[in-house]
Amino acid sequence: MADQEGKGKPEGEYARRINPTKDNLTREQMQFIRQAELAQWGKKSQKLRTRNVITGLAIGALVMGIYGYTFYSVSQEKIMEKIDEEAKMAARMRNPKTGAN
Repeated sequence: MADQEGKGKPEGEYARRINPTKDNLTREQMQFIRQAELAQWGKKSQKLRTRNVITGLAIGALVMGIYGYTFYSVSQEKIMEKIDEEAKMAARMRNPKTGAN
């Protein structure tokens, strides 16, 4: 086993929080921070883009399903045909039959 003289606290600071506006940082440090933030943003934006595409496809499928079902159910209905048949029957009942009919 390796000797551990400084138990409890590592030699260098790791992931110390800094405030770029208050701390005096060098140009290289600011550039590194920007690169790290850009890399994180790129990863997050890719995940968000994928989620947005999946959500859009799901909503589109739902809308198309409702739209298709509505057309299917309306085509099954014979309401207008029934109303037309009833109107024809009522017209036949009102008019007397003659030799020309």
